[in-house]
Amino acid sequence: MGTQAPPAPDAQTNGTKKSAEQQKIDDWLPITSSRGAKWWYSAFHNVTAMVGAGVLGLPYAMSELGWGPGIAVLILSWIITLYTLWQMVQMHEMVPGKRFNRYHELGQHAFGEKLGLWIVVPQQLIVEVGVDIVYMVTGGTSLQKFHDTVCTDCKHIKLTYFIMIFASVHFVLAQLPNFNSISGVSLAAAVMSLSYSTIAWGASVDKGKQSDVEYGYKSHSTAGTVFGFFSALGTVAFAYAGHNVVLEIQATIPSSPEKPSKKPMWKGVVVAYIVVALCYFPVSLVGYWAFGNAVEDNILVTLSKPRWLIAMANLFVVVHVIGSYQIYAMPVFDMMETVLVKKLHFSPGILLRLITRSAYVALTMFLAMTFPFFDGLLSFFGGFAFAPTTYFLPCIMWLAIYKPKKYSLSWITNWICIVLGVLLMVIAPIGGLRVIIVKAKTYKFYS
Repeated sequence: MGTQAPPAPDAQTNGTKKSAEQQKIDDWLPITSSRGAKWWYSAFHNVTAMVGAGVLGLPYAMSELGWGPGIAVLILSWIITLYTLWQMVQMHEMVPGKRFNRYHELGQHAFGEKLGLWIVVPQQLIVEVGVDIVYMVTGGTSLQKFHDTVCTDCKHIKLTYFIMIFASVHFVLAQLPNFNSISGVSLAAAVMSLSYSTIAWGASVDKGKQSDVEYGYKSHSTAGTVFGFFSALGTVAFAYAGHNVVLEIQATIPSSPEKPSKKPMWKGVVVAYIVVALCYFPVSLVGYWAFGNAVEDNILVTLSKPRWLIAMANLFVVVHVIGSYQIYAMPVFDMMETVLVKKLHFSPGILLRLITRSAYVALTMFLAMTFPFFDGLLSFFGGFAFAPTTYFLPCIMWLAIYKPKKYSLSWITNWICIVLGVLLMVIAPIGGLRVIIVKAKTYKFYS
């Protein structure tokens, strides 16, 4: 690794000057258009990306895992994902004079031009589109819960309509050009995540341990218990999913050989992970302690009183998932616009952006309205796509690029993460799929 790098890494690629036209396109694309972010942008973008709807499902995951395994899985996930996030921040600028602004660019460097694309892009798309669908469901469900809590005598309104109301905000917000332009939305979302997490565990403490509380496994059959355990692992994986946008967030931070972007980025990540711990651990442990295996798949559904506080918490969730949806949608917008402008030679402009981004919001809205199985979706997507991109793909890239000595600490650590991540990827979707199948039996479309 050389220390001397060309003076302006942002304006260079593969060591050669970009053409003026290429530079113009890069200045228009969402990920590379802005380089003025501060370290705290990284903090709240990462909090918004990570502390999503997943935190509300953690007490339910604890009820499927039990005290010992539940605490172990939560702590292990926090440590492993912080380690793999550190690796990604380090790898962002490991080639002097070049920045890996997108997850797939790092994949191409590690595995080769074609293979890197095929390994990373499908998984990243499944994660980002999957999260946006789940957030559409969460936003709609929380709006519905807010409405029903505030107005107990009102006529019942279908979840479908609430999802449409939630989606209408995104048709407008999706037109914001890049990460820096959504930093206000993201900051509000990060504050909300801490607020509703505090309400969730605070209200649980206030309710206290229920008189009929049971901590045994919910299911009476062995198969049910095993599948529930698998599903809960997926829910936990879903809760630690910020890695899919971390390089794209780091790309917005200015960088020079003297002041590389990894320092401010890492500072932001550490702050974000402290906030994550403050949200996740109290919610999961206190929620499970208070309600045991009677807890719902969304802790706020279990907490029905005090009414005004639960209504407020649901509104906070809505604001938070508005920000989270945009954070995960931005790399998808970048991929779509890159293909349209660079490969299909459409001219970049407002009209192209309006059509492509509105079409994406409409698609996620339609899929959310059609399949709103919240907990099943969490564990299915959590295991199927989050485990690779969050738990072990960074480790494989690290081994491929840095080639640490066999049986050294780095080599052993990475292989442990890979084995645990692969196990998670294989078993979590099985549990999630079972939940979806069970719910689908009694489900009526667009109800």
